[in-house]
Amino acid sequence: MSLTRREFTRQSALTGAGVALTGAVGALASAPGALAAEERPRAETHDGREPGYGPLVPDPDGLLALPAGFRYRVLTRTGVTELESGDLSPGKHDGTATFEGPRGVTLLVVNHELKGDRSKIAHPVPLAEGLVYDPAAPGGCTVVESHRSGEVAQWVGVAGTAQNCAGGSTPWGTWLTCEETEDRAGQNGMTKDHGYVFEVDPCDRRANRDPKPVKALGRFAHEAVVVDPKRGHLYLTEDADTPNGLLYRWVPPHGFKHGRGQLRTLADDAGVLQAARCYDSGGRFVDDLARAVKIGTVYGVDWAEVPDRDARNVSVRKQFKDNEVTRGRKLEGMWWGDGGAYVVSSYAREESPEQHDGQVWFYDPRRRTLTLKVLFGMNPDPSKDGAYDGPDNITVSPYGGLILAEDGEGVQHLIGATDSGRTYPIARNELNLGTEDDPDFSEFAGVVFSPDGRTLYASIQSPGILFAITGPWKRQPNRR
Repeated sequence: MSLTRREFTRQSALTGAGVALTGAVGALASAPGALAAEERPRAETHDGREPGYGPLVPDPDGLLALPAGFRYRVLTRTGVTELESGDLSPGKHDGTATFEGPRGVTLLVVNHELKGDRSKIAHPVPLAEGLVYDPAAPGGCTVVESHRSGEVAQWVGVAGTAQNCAGGSTPWGTWLTCEETEDRAGQNGMTKDHGYVFEVDPCDRRANRDPKPVKALGRFAHEAVVVDPKRGHLYLTEDADTPNGLLYRWVPPHGFKHGRGQLRTLADDAGVLQAARCYDSGGRFVDDLARAVKIGTVYGVDWAEVPDRDARNVSVRKQFKDNEVTRGRKLEGMWWGDGGAYVVSSYAREESPEQHDGQVWFYDPRRRTLTLKVLFGMNPDPSKDGAYDGPDNITVSPYGGLILAEDGEGVQHLIGATDSGRTYPIARNELNLGTEDDPDFSEFAGVVFSPDGRTLYASIQSPGILFAITGPWKRQPNRR
């Protein structure tokens, strides 16, 4: 049922200060330079501990700086490690999920955000027999098998897809990989249309044969997806501009039951694909999420049906007038936790009504509200360590709060954010792809914990290195 503007306005008036904030993370502030952070009193903790794990220690091997007591292990590296087939590991590691395998094995599904002409890609995802959607496309997913003994195996989950950016895991133990492109057959050498979601099963290789896009979820520049395990809805982000992208919801058809392989049985027009339309506590329409410049801002959400989800003639986001939907710049990572969906807007610049260096929103499906949890102000000097910008992939930590993968300018980090509104560094990329005078550090991606919470996995996208990080993890301080 849709929450009307009138109902949301009445709710806000009754509470006096908007809808109450709930959930394990609470209202988060950001790192130095954050908008509105100075308006919040500094949070105190029960035990007086500072959040995080202390300063980062430079890495003599020039890969990852970590806090004292932490270690990393390289699982895969583009052009160096091998798949079972003998092919070298593909490049551009991105969105990742973990799954519990047999006998203590951790299974990871890793996206490879490779796009364009396959012949120009040094290390594309190999065209494994029976696992190819479009032989002209260079992207796809690999499945990485990490054993307690340290042994690592890799194989192809899906191939022949394009620009596999983020995605999301499902409650039934599979991975949904998202194509961040709108290429049609005939564009950039493609032989099939792209811009779809594909399901990859890390536990059953046979289930991945003859890849089929889940067209019911639309064809657009997909970024990430999460599943509401209670209602069966899927939420999806779009990383696009001119105009800015949208936040989507897919409502399954009546009687549909989720499960392994069920999405690929859907008709192309099954269910309803919708785009978010937000309004403030006064019932006023909000045209862009960048309008929010204060942590704790709460918007009500309605949903507008997408006219043509396959975008046969017009891109999905362009099928709406500006007063019909709420847009957002660089809508990227998502994670389901605390009974709702965390949604990242990586940054906003001149194409947006207000500028920022990152937002994290929380969508509460029960209240039908979107609450601003994290807000990064403009980073005055990205070349200096200590300030953060451009969050991308996201996960909810088993030790409290959020973990964000930085995809900004200059120095790149894995960032922790506690539920008391404090941020702290977990790792820093020290692999300089540029020069000493003009350094270049690739983004972090695919941040996710192992099923048992003991290992944090993350990748440096270029040249493409997947890390397993271990150390003295501990519960982060709670707010009062």
